[in-house]
Amino acid sequence: MSRSRPLFARTGRAKPEASHLLAWLLTAALSIATALLALPASAQTGARLPPPVATVPTVDVELVLAVDVSLSMDLDEQRLQRDGYVQAFRHPDVIRAITTGGLGRISVIYFEWAGAGIHSIVLDWRVVDSAETALRFADDLAAKPISRARMTSISSAMDFAGMLFQSSGERGTRRVVDISGDGPNNSGRPVTVARDDLVSQGVTINGLPILLKGNSRSGFFDVANLDSYYRDCVIGGAGAFVIPVKAASEFPTAIRKKLLLEIAGRMPDRAPRFVRTQAPAGPPATAAASDCMVGERLWQRYLIDRFSE
Repeated sequence: MSRSRPLFARTGRAKPEASHLLAWLLTAALSIATALLALPASAQTGARLPPPVATVPTVDVELVLAVDVSLSMDLDEQRLQRDGYVQAFRHPDVIRAITTGGLGRISVIYFEWAGAGIHSIVLDWRVVDSAETALRFADDLAAKPISRARMTSISSAMDFAGMLFQSSGERGTRRVVDISGDGPNNSGRPVTVARDDLVSQGVTINGLPILLKGNSRSGFFDVANLDSYYRDCVIGGAGAFVIPVKAASEFPTAIRKKLLLEIAGRMPDRAPRFVRTQAPAGPPATAAASDCMVGERLWQRYLIDRFSE
């Protein structure tokens, strides 16, 4: 019987078969290591990569709906606000505006916010391009619970909205952030700093100040003329506008009008004193007439009064 040949000769040199095997293993190991090192950190850790963004516009507008759910709004006000958005996406005029735009489609996301760092995505990015998708957006929104939290950080909501554009997966001819709320910024960084950062990225910020208690101070953290505060301190960018809500019955109409203008890329034809236009970058076109730090001052005064007793 023939004896099998040893893998290695007594001299310690590898036979040709062993040399080829070792070379192949080393090459394979090196290839695998090189491929792993070439992966981005997010892929190595298992984090989800943002979807690729098109190089040409795929939607008429990327729209972020940022909705205030701070405790200064009572449950009835929050429900009216939510129902206003639900009704708007069910309305034939809004559906028609979406489907007859330049591209006939928009990308929209809806999140709720309160104090600094407190944000909750209610409906993630989705494309609305038909009556069916608009009604589905409305139905899904109606089925979601409404959250509540302390404090009011418009600036944090703006910062969060700016980050959301990185994950939309679409490219809009315009990018719009729609801020609704019933009070001034009182936590997080100054609202004008966050606004100017967002506007410098080519984003338009529109406002829906809620003044159901009237245009005066009815509570410690309320400010008089919240609509003026939103005009001077919150909105910015090309074609930015404010549409105030002064009565519960105005919610559906105001929200629908706001969405129609944002989808069409227009400003209101009336109420010019609530319109403030700003270039895509640089300082506001006019100096602010409102105290943009009024919310922070009220909060500081509250803390001093409370702990000095």
